[in-house]
Amino acid sequence: MKIKYNLLNKDNEARYGNIETKYGVYETPMFMPVGTNGAVKMLSKEELKDVGSGIILANTYHLWLRPGEDVIENAGGLHGFTKYGGPMLTDSGGFQVFSLAKKEDIFEEGVKFKNHLDGSDLFLTPEKSIEIQNKLGADIIMSFDECPEYPSTYEYMKDSVERTLRWAQRGKNVHNNDSQSLFGIVQGGEYEDLREHSAKELVKMNFDGYSIGGTSVGEGKDTMYKMIEYSTKNLPIDKVRYLMGVGDPIDILEGVSRGVDIFDCVLPTRIARHGNAFTKYGKINLKNLKYKYDLSTLDDTCDCYTCKNYSKSYIRHLIISKETLGGRLLSIHNIRFLIKLTEDIRLNIKNNTFEDFKNNFINKYEGKD
Repeated sequence: MKIKYNLLNKDNEARYGNIETKYGVYETPMFMPVGTNGAVKMLSKEELKDVGSGIILANTYHLWLRPGEDVIENAGGLHGFTKYGGPMLTDSGGFQVFSLAKKEDIFEEGVKFKNHLDGSDLFLTPEKSIEIQNKLGADIIMSFDECPEYPSTYEYMKDSVERTLRWAQRGKNVHNNDSQSLFGIVQGGEYEDLREHSAKELVKMNFDGYSIGGTSVGEGKDTMYKMIEYSTKNLPIDKVRYLMGVGDPIDILEGVSRGVDIFDCVLPTRIARHGNAFTKYGKINLKNLKYKYDLSTLDDTCDCYTCKNYSKSYIRHLIISKETLGGRLLSIHNIRFLIKLTEDIRLNIKNNTFEDFKNNFINKYEGKD
């Protein structure tokens, strides 16, 4: 079945809803952990369920190269291959491809770039991206879009948006898996009229949901929030809105306040591997000497496995000793922290108290409370 989004309550622009999938119904706003290679770094599928994960992501580009889409299709798609047992989403591979490609290697047909594993030449088209994702078999798949660098000139961004729209239609034309929901991706950089044009043209194509791309790529926070707003205000109320690659707690709150439903980011596991943890008082680095004798938990309001069982002192010891358990425990905590944040957001949208919750959280997180 394709997913179905239901809007259940609004508090100003913040939306509480749910997504119906063949694996059950999942509430939004939602944070989705990223499993680039078909696994969320450091966590098992059982641990993902324990922290409250709903949809998780996998990366089309990386799985195309290794182990290959045919290997995964042979196992019954990503669900059969990973045994996750819940809804999954794949990106188009566009972000990774454009980080490897040069501007002169972008053509109307597709993009030429080097395989980062062996240096061989590769060429990816909108049709090929969809073909790979059809075989991977995720519940939600993405259109192939150009990911321009920031900043880009208005003229370049205008041409890029038009190319991305043509690619979106080409991908939609070849999409042949009726059980998968295909999302269009809004681009347009910092330019309001281009974001509006991109969104409205994608809506005409009637995608199953809509993603917001091209944010969190080096722009300032105020610019990023404007990009989000320029996009969401032109999207339909009855379709999912997905902000790609954003996982900072404050950015999630600001995204929700502008009408975003789902988020993803590698941030919680990436910072965990470097000894960092989210807390209600902001991000902390466990390598800091002040935690050497600290027997308190990472966050006394957190209900994760790590906070129930281990102290800052012990986790610091693991990190300093380069024991992989330290990164695992922090990954469990950080993902649970963001998922718990979205659970609290949902409760406050339902109660029409989201703005107060948002302001109180940010003040405490930034040390103003």
